[in-house]
Amino acid sequence: MKTVLVVNPFATRVTEARLAHVREELDHAAGELEVVLTERPGHATELVAAACRDGVDAIVVFSGDGGFNESLNGLDRDVPIGFLPGGGTSVLPRALGIPRDPVAAARRIGEALAAGRTRRISVGRVNGRRFGFGSGLGLDAEIVRQVDGLGREHDGGRPGDLAFARALVRLVGAQRGRLEPQLEVTGVGRAICAFVANCSPYTYAGALGLRIAPEAEFELGLDLVAPGPVAPASLVPTVAKVLRGRYDSHHDLDRIEVRCDVPLPLHVDGEDLGDVEEAVFEAERDAVSVLV
Repeated sequence: MKTVLVVNPFATRVTEARLAHVREELDHAAGELEVVLTERPGHATELVAAACRDGVDAIVVFSGDGGFNESLNGLDRDVPIGFLPGGGTSVLPRALGIPRDPVAAARRIGEALAAGRTRRISVGRVNGRRFGFGSGLGLDAEIVRQVDGLGREHDGGRPGDLAFARALVRLVGAQRGRLEPQLEVTGVGRAICAFVANCSPYTYAGALGLRIAPEAEFELGLDLVAPGPVAPASLVPTVAKVLRGRYDSHHDLDRIEVRCDVPLPLHVDGEDLGDVEEAVFEAERDAVSVLV
């Protein structure tokens, strides 16, 4: 058996000491374990694609959500893949039930490798790009962009939850609390933004899971939450409904087509993909075997 461990050494919670412990937990179950380090954005996609071509038996990724997303986009054959939480949030492994501590997670993944235990999940695609847990168009993606614009912390980590909250307040304040529709979802109608979820929680604020689309499941299609216009008086109740998963959602969809009034920011798994005028979201059902 041959396993490749793809590591993003720049991720928030990846350190030499943690990597050593992770290797110890995987070594006994992974057979021949090869460790490869990412060096630049997009490199994880290349490394995973190369591992697939080399005929490896399993792939484990120690990174944040950006690295997990890149890895999913590098999978070009059915190789079991595991995710170790190395980022500040690491939504994907947490939503899969993997422990937040990387060493405990590696122990769990090692057990899965030894037992051949996997779970088949669906993934999403938007304009051809895969995503694991969620994608956002409009307001959600603009918040991601603003936080990215703050740069990294002194330890190389991404700014935390408070930075996201501040970005939301700034964006809403700039509109004086009035949010007008900016896009049209085919068959649904006008909306201020679109949240597309492949699982629940959609993301986390610290230890709290934000179940924006509470019925979303990895084994099903995509769920959509597309809030309508918001006036100042209804702003707080509407935001609370969305974050608590009480806003109307559209469940288990295979395809979602969106046309924007003006180019709007798009993100996948928290990674900014730039501005788009149209977005086509598709469910890729039963697509990936994950180690759990």
